[in-house]
Amino acid sequence: MIIKGSLLAVLIAITPYLFYLYESVPDTRIWNTFFFTYESKIYESAQVVMWIVTGKLIPILLLLIWFFTCRHWWYHAILVPIIMFIYQIIGFVNTDSDIFDEFQLFHLVPVMAIIIPSIYLIRAKMFDKLNSASKTLEDLEAEFTVRPKTIWGKVKQYF
Repeated sequence: MIIKGSLLAVLIAITPYLFYLYESVPDTRIWNTFFFTYESKIYESAQVVMWIVTGKLIPILLLLIWFFTCRHWWYHAILVPIIMFIYQIIGFVNTDSDIFDEFQLFHLVPVMAIIIPSIYLIRAKMFDKLNSASKTLEDLEAEFTVRPKTIWGKVKQYF
């Protein structure tokens, strides 16, 4: 457990360096590497595109770490910003328009329609048990918290 925690701490600590990886990308329209060739059509700079992508990927990384390590009953709410950032990246990659950060909320509504009522129902059930029992709020939070043993176990509970 200490090794996993140390790796997560190092990963979180190096996120500023991961963000500034875009500075290693040339400020040209076409970026050639031995893995791929990228041509920036809208921004005319591969460095600007990488700056935008890292500006979205780093928060996704940090939110995913938070989601998979959170022990609170409300951790499902973290899925909303994760899905929002993923949607923004997909929209940015797929579009040829200048506006990439224009977020259309109706794509996120189905996710929010499931997560927000679920969180409310769990909270209502907690307060119902709190009023009818002698348990403390901490005891109820511990009772409603789902704690799979592995990250794969946490992923499997959604599918």
